[in-house]
Amino acid sequence: MTELQLGLIGLGTTAVVGVLAYNKWQEYRHRKLAEAVMKPQHEDVLLGGGEAAGGRTVPAGRAEPELRVDEAPPPMERLEPVIGVAEEASVEAHSDRGAEEEHWAVEPVESSPQGQEAAEPPFYESAPAPAAEPEPVSSVHRAAASEIRRPSGGEYNLAKDDEVHDAQPVAVPDELLDPRIEYVVAMELVEPVPAQQILHSQREILHRVNKPVHWLGFNERTREWERLAGDSDLHLRRLRVGLQLVNRMGPVSEGDLTIFTNAMRTLADELMAVADMPSSRVLDQAAEIDRFCAAVDLEIGINLVSRGAAFSGTKIRALAEAAGMVLGIDGLFTRYDEEGRAQFSLQNYESTAFSAETVRTLTTHGLTFLLDVPRVDHGERVFMQMSELAKRFADTLQGLLVDDNRQPLSDAQLDHIRREFIGKPQATMASFGLPAGSPQARRLFS
Repeated sequence: MTELQLGLIGLGTTAVVGVLAYNKWQEYRHRKLAEAVMKPQHEDVLLGGGEAAGGRTVPAGRAEPELRVDEAPPPMERLEPVIGVAEEASVEAHSDRGAEEEHWAVEPVESSPQGQEAAEPPFYESAPAPAAEPEPVSSVHRAAASEIRRPSGGEYNLAKDDEVHDAQPVAVPDELLDPRIEYVVAMELVEPVPAQQILHSQREILHRVNKPVHWLGFNERTREWERLAGDSDLHLRRLRVGLQLVNRMGPVSEGDLTIFTNAMRTLADELMAVADMPSSRVLDQAAEIDRFCAAVDLEIGINLVSRGAAFSGTKIRALAEAAGMVLGIDGLFTRYDEEGRAQFSLQNYESTAFSAETVRTLTTHGLTFLLDVPRVDHGERVFMQMSELAKRFADTLQGLLVDDNRQPLSDAQLDHIRREFIGKPQATMASFGLPAGSPQARRLFS
């Protein structure tokens, strides 16, 4: 035989001997452990010749084991499962015991003839009882319990409250960002970043885009999505940025879309964020929405012209303010609803706009009441209110209501305008899922 063969034989023999020795050692260790666990703390009454530990005599008629001590033990406190080393030792000890030991039961001893008190309840009940004992916490349970900590007050709280909230994300309301009318980019940040830093990052690049860009951040305190302002003090981990696809200037162009997407990629790299950018047919979607908008984009006007003498600016202002209209910086008197949304407005029929400085000396030969159909909720009702106000103005200023061709307007014509040019377009908008006066409609028709 060669030296290699002899060496291999020697190594194999050594390995076999080592395995046998290791098994013997393990057997010896487990035997010692079992003896330590099962070692009785008092003399076995079955083998002790009729006298139990502590000097008590067992009645002749019964030779059953008795679990008693001379003094009554203190009440046992309830032990909660503990996650730690002690638990692991307990689990290991249980695993070393035989199946017959796990079901070992001791019956209680009846009271002795000498009037001694009844024995304490046994530690183990008979057959069905083990199901009532608390089970050791398994490794799977430990993994779940490790997320819980117990404060000094005794109540359990979630150790990672933010992660629990993250598991239940809050959807962005369509009133703030609607995927039908905006190209929405979603970003999830690893660490919170100040909102001001986010807004200023790509500001110069996004100024070249000819469509509005809407910024939303998730407020961790209120659990709500908010529009981001330049002075916001929020620190964000969730961000939504929407490029509006259509407004009254038309649909978004391919150049604007390219600028926006490049800016979002740069922002995501800067924030080390994961960005979700939809890859759908954006330009086709914008063209479709623009065609819909063109069909319902109407502005209804009622003209009031003088019969001879011009209207005084001070009298116009008095009538407008009495009707709840407010003069704005846009040169219009506007009436708002309870939620601050514009209902209709009043402008000068001539080229000069109204202003707080000029209205006192201004005179004009005509006024125009305007209703923006897609931006007003319940347009037919608002149109009737505007028509009644125009009639009052005409009576007070001695004017005449006419259409754009300066033809007189009758009540029948006003009713026709209400049904055909307000009621029907708004019904079309509702069927499209973009009701007139909704936040989405006000963004589209801006």
